[in-house]
Amino acid sequence: MALKKTEIDKFKKKLQDLRSKLSHSVQGSTAEVKKVDEGTGYSQHQADQGTDDFDRTISLEVTSCEYNILRQIDRALEKIEENTYGICDVTNEAIPLARLEAVPYATMTVKAQEQLEKGLI
Repeated sequence: MALKKTEIDKFKKKLQDLRSKLSHSVQGSTAEVKKVDEGTGYSQHQADQGTDDFDRTISLEVTSCEYNILRQIDRALEKIEENTYGICDVTNEAIPLARLEAVPYATMTVKAQEQLEKGLI
């Protein structure tokens, strides 16, 4: 089932808003990770240093996930421009509207996504 122009416009707006929010979040997270800790090496307890390192690692993981989602959003926006939004990149089947509502940057059907995650494709 092909999406209507109004539905595509709604998804495009949703994707652009989500991209803007994530970009802002990634910039803040990146700046936080890059920030130099002035207290390092001066009478700071080893446990405190370990906690700081753990926090920095978590921030890097979150930032990495956010970058991945940003790439998926960019791909979905490309698909809108190519008039292929709502069509699976792998199977060329229609992506159900319910999936697009839940994950507007989805570029694959659930079945294709599962196969990709299992390494079958």
